[in-house]
Amino acid sequence: MAASPSPPSRWPPPPITNIGFLALLVGLLAAYSAPMRAAEAAGVLRQVVSGGDGGTFFEPFNVTYDHRAVILGGKRRMLVSAGLHYPRATPEMWPSLIAKVKEGGADVIETYIFWNGHEPAKGQYYFEGRFDIVKFAKLVAAEGLFLFLRIGPYACAEWNFGGFPVWLRDIPGIEFRTDNEPYKAEMQTFVTKIVNIVKEEKLYSWQGGPIILQQIENEYGNIQGQYGQAGMRYMLWAAQMALALDTGIPWVMCRQTDAPEEILDTCNAFYCDGFKPNSYNKPTIWTEDWDGWYADWGGPLPHRPARDSAFAVARFYQRGGSLQNYYMYFGGTNFERTAGGPLQITSYDYDAPIDEYGILRQPKWGHLKDLHAAIKLCEPALIAVDGSPQYVKLGPMQEAHIYSSGKVHTNGSVSGNAQICSAFLANIDEHKYVSVWIFGKSYSLPPWSVSILPDCDNVAFNTARVGAQTSVFSVESGTPGYSSNHNPRILSPAGGPNLSSTWLTSKEPIGAWGEGSFSAEGILEHLNVTKDISDYLSYTTSVNISDEDVAYWNSKGVHPSLTIDKIRDVARVFVNGKLAGSKVGHWVSLNQPVELVQGLNKLTLLSEIVGLQNYGAFLEKDGAGFRGQVKLTGFPNGNIDLTKSLWTYQIGLKGEFLKIYSPENQGCAKWSSMQNDDTQTPFTWFKTMFDAPEGNDPVAIGLGSMGKGQAWVNGHLIGRYWSLVAPESGCPSCNYAGAYSDSKCQSNCGMPTQSWYHIPREWLQESNNLLVLFEETGGDPSQISLEVHYTKTICSKISETYYPPLSSWSRASNGRASVNTVAPELHLQCDEGHVISKITFASYGTPSGDCQNFSVGNCHASTTLDLVTEACVGENKCSISVTNDVFGDPCRKVVKDLAVEAECSPPLSTKEARDDM
Repeated sequence: MAASPSPPSRWPPPPITNIGFLALLVGLLAAYSAPMRAAEAAGVLRQVVSGGDGGTFFEPFNVTYDHRAVILGGKRRMLVSAGLHYPRATPEMWPSLIAKVKEGGADVIETYIFWNGHEPAKGQYYFEGRFDIVKFAKLVAAEGLFLFLRIGPYACAEWNFGGFPVWLRDIPGIEFRTDNEPYKAEMQTFVTKIVNIVKEEKLYSWQGGPIILQQIENEYGNIQGQYGQAGMRYMLWAAQMALALDTGIPWVMCRQTDAPEEILDTCNAFYCDGFKPNSYNKPTIWTEDWDGWYADWGGPLPHRPARDSAFAVARFYQRGGSLQNYYMYFGGTNFERTAGGPLQITSYDYDAPIDEYGILRQPKWGHLKDLHAAIKLCEPALIAVDGSPQYVKLGPMQEAHIYSSGKVHTNGSVSGNAQICSAFLANIDEHKYVSVWIFGKSYSLPPWSVSILPDCDNVAFNTARVGAQTSVFSVESGTPGYSSNHNPRILSPAGGPNLSSTWLTSKEPIGAWGEGSFSAEGILEHLNVTKDISDYLSYTTSVNISDEDVAYWNSKGVHPSLTIDKIRDVARVFVNGKLAGSKVGHWVSLNQPVELVQGLNKLTLLSEIVGLQNYGAFLEKDGAGFRGQVKLTGFPNGNIDLTKSLWTYQIGLKGEFLKIYSPENQGCAKWSSMQNDDTQTPFTWFKTMFDAPEGNDPVAIGLGSMGKGQAWVNGHLIGRYWSLVAPESGCPSCNYAGAYSDSKCQSNCGMPTQSWYHIPREWLQESNNLLVLFEETGGDPSQISLEVHYTKTICSKISETYYPPLSSWSRASNGRASVNTVAPELHLQCDEGHVISKITFASYGTPSGDCQNFSVGNCHASTTLDLVTEACVGENKCSISVTNDVFGDPCRKVVKDLAVEAECSPPLSTKEARDDM
């Protein structure tokens, strides 16, 4: 549940007599400056069950709202929500992820419902494994968190077909997301199914469950106009259908400015501080705070700086917001073929505060955690103001919003008043530091920042001053870990130990191979044939080449070409079993020179999907494969139109049909030892056996030496892989200040978009794991490597003028915030199960540089390294007071910083066990 912060008890500092005792004191400070713990929400709600599969989790409570906030159990709340999609992680990962969401200061978890995962065939439902939404909801509740269920059932979410099941497009007369009776019938059936399950499992708040909000439709306002009046009728029908289900909690429509009065309209954007709902009676809600962005094959990796994310969130609450949801807080992985399209990568890391593998991304996670704690300190003041906050213009681009239980005189101190008072001071200038005067004192505001004053006096947090550590990961994932200067550490997949030197191969036949093949005249639409059971559909026909044709080409010195008006996403052209060429794109033309011989030639066109379209109007009409004419050009008697020819169709791959990726089906294919030319041969299956890395850290496999294909581990499809390289340009240095867009801060230019792929630990056994790859274009599996993914290096730099730790703040029974004036603290923390093994840099004085580039300045306390080493080495986490009382004063009348860099390692017992092997 959401928390009123409660400060930990602290030891009074005794006299310092020697370095050993001082280090002990620093260690004790580490133990007593843990993150502020979650507590019950001011007597409004009470968690009555801490876990288990049955019974209620909370005392049943109602959810309502007014113009200011969502009201839980009769009390307005300022809520922080974390986007976490259950199918993008394994059930074994869920408890740790949910716990990290709670530790990060969120009150709510938000997730879509994924229709195509839950109803893969019409009327056949699936709620197991990664799609066990009931189990997920109960785990959320057991942690005392609430759940925001975005039923849709259209999701978008960069998920295959936007979450729609492909069978839906085959219903006669159907049109998606408009006033169409076949579609509305199917949508209502599924939404009702989900609501009934929720009720049966007692997951609504009034039943003692965690669900406090739910969504119908999704960003429909973006496309509604393309459907004309039918779009308006559909939107109103969807709203009334949802309301008629009598769920007892509010419904939301995001990006729907004309939502009915009974439905909450909400904002999705990079910034929502200027958003206002379409009725005074509704609170201001931000359903998607895009704190990162997704990546496409062949593109760079987007990154949103932590300082800008914090600025956007602080401005939202400053200007009247009441519930904000990070999209995403944990992005995860598009396992199997769930990645959306066109051409979205397997990683859905999203530069989120928790990375794809479930590891904290620092400083983003820690910086936002501190922001949430500061906002929670302001909650009593934020909910006390019924109308607009008190507004003060502080400069041309500076302003204050004051929330208080009474009028505040801003020309003097309010610290002696008994009233509740919190203030937000904003500087929206992108370039200048500005000093402003308010409450009888001066405050320095960095560019593009918000300072939060929970007591209208002391600054608890500024969005541009980062106190959280920076973490550098041991191996890169879909989106790299970022240091404070945005220079990620990139490791080549060949940099680690090779996975195996023993590989077997099996050839995949080109074109028709038997099972499920058929012949038909004309070019059939890809999805109409495959029903999306495979990425692959081959079209094969025969072309007879005469002596005259060959003589004409020889005399002119030209070659014939195959042309196709439009293809998506990948088309490969094979002539007589040999790959002639390929084309990548979304409904782009293909013009491929081909080598034809005299007599009968077999021409095979392979159509490949790389994620079905997930966004936009008329999704059911998008389809896949080829459009327009297919013809051969360059003949003496004119072009040959193949569009109406007799084609033999083959759905999928023979290896897919035989499931040769499964451990149980290894006898279904002819495997032979890999030869040198196998690495350059397209349409080849590779397999090997490998042992899992020791320990519990997440596992990443480096596939940068391969071309394009799919990878299975012990029968689990970890997703598509593709070593498509991003352009060399487009990754300039990134300044956090100023309006963010998805192309503003990018990395990985000139490198493959994704080289490392997540293998969940629970899919591995200790030894004899089966890896099977289907390679389309040729690659070298002997260079594949396997690494564990963990936080290897941690750094922090804190000034003695930084703010007191947020744990030193408290709230009185009336909600008024106050702070004990204590020294700032530097915090370091390794991943769970790891310890700080070495301090590689430590200086108290005037150190310069950033993480992995620190250097000692002219002023330096010589005892720093010894003190930090004694306090931190061997510990999972530690915190150190940044004060002369700890380190002495190496240079009087100079503002000093403490900079520390450390390495994290598994516990010694694990390392010793490895050394004995």
